[in-house]
Amino acid sequence: MNVPLSRRGLQRGVIIIPNAFTLGNLFLGIWAIVAASRGAFELAAWLIVFAGIADTMDGRVARATKTGSKFGEELDSLVDAISFGVAPALVIYHLYLSAEHWAWIAAFFYIMGAVIRLARFNVEQAGHAKVSFHGLPSPSAGMTLATFYPFSQTPFFQQHLAAWPWPTIITMLMFALSVLMISHVLYPVVPKAGIRSVRLVINSVFLLSCIVAAILIPSLFFFPALIGYIAWGLGKSLFLGFMERLPDEDLLLDVEPGDEAGAELRDIDYADLGGRPRRRLKRRRRRPIPDEPPPHNQGEHAP
Repeated sequence: MNVPLSRRGLQRGVIIIPNAFTLGNLFLGIWAIVAASRGAFELAAWLIVFAGIADTMDGRVARATKTGSKFGEELDSLVDAISFGVAPALVIYHLYLSAEHWAWIAAFFYIMGAVIRLARFNVEQAGHAKVSFHGLPSPSAGMTLATFYPFSQTPFFQQHLAAWPWPTIITMLMFALSVLMISHVLYPVVPKAGIRSVRLVINSVFLLSCIVAAILIPSLFFFPALIGYIAWGLGKSLFLGFMERLPDEDLLLDVEPGDEAGAELRDIDYADLGGRPRRRLKRRRRRPIPDEPPPHNQGEHAP
């Protein structure tokens, strides 16, 4: 049976929506690179933050519309390499590294860490729901570097922190972020929110507080909050390693169905867009052997 034209048009539109967010992420990343080259570092920083929001939205839209695919995974990683690898590295390069002849090597190591981290994510975690990231996520690393400049322009920074050797500190931070992105440190995903339990209510209050702070005092909020996130994951891993405590379950995977923290997976047959009917494979059920009675109470979910 041929797919109706109205249905094909609707499916085509649904597939385009998550990819539009991904390409919007790319547009913001390229814009940030251009802004940094022109000296508009604060604009470049917020463009990278908005790219991070777009990166979050494309996966959520893909899961909500059930339009996941390997194409979406690969496109998202390629875009992230630019928006959260190249763009923040160039922001820091133009700020602190351009005067030194070989200082751009620090930017290279950061971009290398981001690219390796994204390639490993595609192999290990892409397409699976998870409760932890294996290594520091590249959007978190990129936004950490990008939001330093707005933070450095605040009165609090100018009064209390301006005397610190920030060019050296930020250069060392770039190396540290590149190592953390390819490390085995587990970083938590955005916690689930809701009202069904006390934990979900606490998560909801925490997320709402972060959103309010991000809107009202973005320059003071983002950089310290991201540094806290990085320190939390690293400190927790060091503590568990020191105590020799191993988790009882795989923290990279979330077994609960429909997890909003899952990675983007777009299981779409693009042949449907051209009007060709999709062939469905029928799974042949296994019949019991006549000479042997069927097993008792051995259902699909039996241990």
